[in-house]
Amino acid sequence: MTLTIPGFDHVRLPGADGVELAAAVGGSGSPVVLLHGFPQTHLMWRHVAERLADEHTVVLPDLRGYGASDKPAATDPEVYAKRTMAADVVALAAALGHERFALVGHDRGALVAFRAGLDHPETVTHLGILDVVPTLDMWNVLRGVSAAVGYHLFLMAQPPGLPEAMITGSADAFFGSFLDAWANDPTAVPEEVRAEYLRASAAAVTSIVADYRASADIDITHDRADLDAGSQLAMPVTVVQQDWGARLGYDAAGVWKAWAPDLDHRLTRAGHFMAEEAPDEITAAIRSLLAR
Repeated sequence: MTLTIPGFDHVRLPGADGVELAAAVGGSGSPVVLLHGFPQTHLMWRHVAERLADEHTVVLPDLRGYGASDKPAATDPEVYAKRTMAADVVALAAALGHERFALVGHDRGALVAFRAGLDHPETVTHLGILDVVPTLDMWNVLRGVSAAVGYHLFLMAQPPGLPEAMITGSADAFFGSFLDAWANDPTAVPEEVRAEYLRASAAAVTSIVADYRASADIDITHDRADLDAGSQLAMPVTVVQQDWGARLGYDAAGVWKAWAPDLDHRLTRAGHFMAEEAPDEITAAIRSLLAR
């Protein structure tokens, strides 16, 4: 059985380079696009989306390489560059008639949203980020034994072949381990949703690895070029994250302030899957962002 969000329609629309994205669309009003993280699909936004749909048109894509969206072969690094995935989102929104929209991303989707904010400042009106730092900063803060929390980043950064084989051979255990370890409230991801995440992830091992591998290569190149050029996010930005700064020994708000002059930085007691664990808190943060 395919899980759906009540009141939302499902569409397939063009992204960049002929890739098609699957998306759920609901509500009415000014558009808000919500991008999911790993190892999830657009379903992670089910609670927040229903709340926002009272006032906004809410668009929930599956990122390229995830869920029901196309999973092109990574024939070159650009295929899963966050720049390309951001272009997907802009194209999808345009196909729905939205030339400007607010954008919120979680985890991998937050890295796509960050890149969209830098590359498309005329399109992204407001930017929300859940539980990441930018790719370049992420590699800089993962040091010593504390970096073990991100072991999967190092695994999937390896050359093609071994990571894909290792993960495919134990897909449910691999992807399920993150659902278990990263949630403060395991009941926030019910069994039927968990099963859908595991099914979708097991069917997308190659493209998920390609997405992560891009973040150890071309995404760093793009971030460094923007850093060297002094590029910053021009729109209001809200970041909600766990207290990773205390855990890993860095100034999380300071990292974000360097990229986002108009910043609202918030810490949460929820776990990594905060849109599912604390939907009222995350909805309130998004509404506050949109009011700026």
